[in-house]
Amino acid sequence: MERPPPASGIRVSTLPTATREWLTGPGLTRLWSSVRKRLESNGVQATGSLRLTAMNLQERNDLSLLLGKPLTGAAVTVRLDMLDARLRASAAGLGLRQTLEEIGPPLANRRAARADETARREQVWSSLASSLDASPLVGQEWPQQWYDLVRRAGVPRGVTPEAAVWTLQQAVQILTTLLGPERGGARGRGELAAMATGSAHGLDDGTWLARLVQRGVALAHGTEFPDNAAGRRALWRLVSVTPDEVSSTVLTYGLRPEGESWRERALRERAEHHAELHVTPRDLHDLQLQLPAATLIHICENPRVVEAAADAACVQPLVCTSGSAATVVFTLLDTLAATGCRFAYHGDFDWPGIALANRVIRRYEAQPWRMSTADYEHLAARSQAEGTPQLALAGQPVSADWDPDLAPAMTALGVALHEEATLDLLVADLSRQT
Repeated sequence: MERPPPASGIRVSTLPTATREWLTGPGLTRLWSSVRKRLESNGVQATGSLRLTAMNLQERNDLSLLLGKPLTGAAVTVRLDMLDARLRASAAGLGLRQTLEEIGPPLANRRAARADETARREQVWSSLASSLDASPLVGQEWPQQWYDLVRRAGVPRGVTPEAAVWTLQQAVQILTTLLGPERGGARGRGELAAMATGSAHGLDDGTWLARLVQRGVALAHGTEFPDNAAGRRALWRLVSVTPDEVSSTVLTYGLRPEGESWRERALRERAEHHAELHVTPRDLHDLQLQLPAATLIHICENPRVVEAAADAACVQPLVCTSGSAATVVFTLLDTLAATGCRFAYHGDFDWPGIALANRVIRRYEAQPWRMSTADYEHLAARSQAEGTPQLALAGQPVSADWDPDLAPAMTALGVALHEEATLDLLVADLSRQT
């Protein structure tokens, strides 16, 4: 009776059972492990030799039988071509490669894989060169600089060669649209991204495609590549691309700029009516934020402080970082600092809050505002006396630049205090006329 074929995907060993059991015994385990590594690294060729040392008695006996010669020492050099011949002439009846794949997983040809990977990577750059040569950008000087720079930087980790080719082609297409002979008028960044990638977020800050395009624009205009969001927005504007300047905002209260345009008047009117205001990067681009000399601007971390200040009709101007402080926050503070404003900062008594306070205080030489060790200990004691649930302090301690005793005190008490715990004191400060 004829045996049915094996089910699909199931390997059936051709080695005799006894031969297989002997070959997979502990006496030959080290040999096969070493041989497998050698074959996978040399193109799966049974050439060269390897050396085994510190062999035990069973390894020496089994290898003697396999090689057909007595081994008396604790070390032996095994020629792979001779091992291949011995296996073919033995009960196994298979060469070295086939034997290894019978008693273990298939061999990986790492040399071939490396060569293939190298060829695929090279295809990325030859494809980019071809795209540039075929584009209307070919007569300009900067594309070769861009190509060299992009190639030196390489493909980001995790991006496959196929995805890299596609992204680089998109970059060439976008750069042709922005810098080619038939460049169009102004357009939004989302619109440009959707046209090239199908997604309005294809050119969002931080994406590889955005960086590629921005570097091309910088080279074409002979400018440095910016290292901050404001600089990148300015770079987009060089090629009439309008970045998103309305979704990101900074929360403000009580700003009274001196200008006479409707924008400055609108801020003053909001301040007169004790109303908070969300300011966008687009506003900051057009506003003339000239405040009276040496105006003290208070800075807080949580929007609840602004809300409480507005409810109490406070008179002091206030800027809120809303937690981690987005780029628009620092853009506003930079603008105010350039006009001679002074700053006082308050934030949460937790480790992220101390880190943000350090950042703001260093950047603007701001005064710490109710952020001393005494302030923390007073608030902690008050919240405990009032029966307020205690929030555990978590994370790695951060030393406060303005008070070296603060971090040890916080660590000792182990209590985190958010700005809401200080709200009455902050509102009282903001209510005082200077």
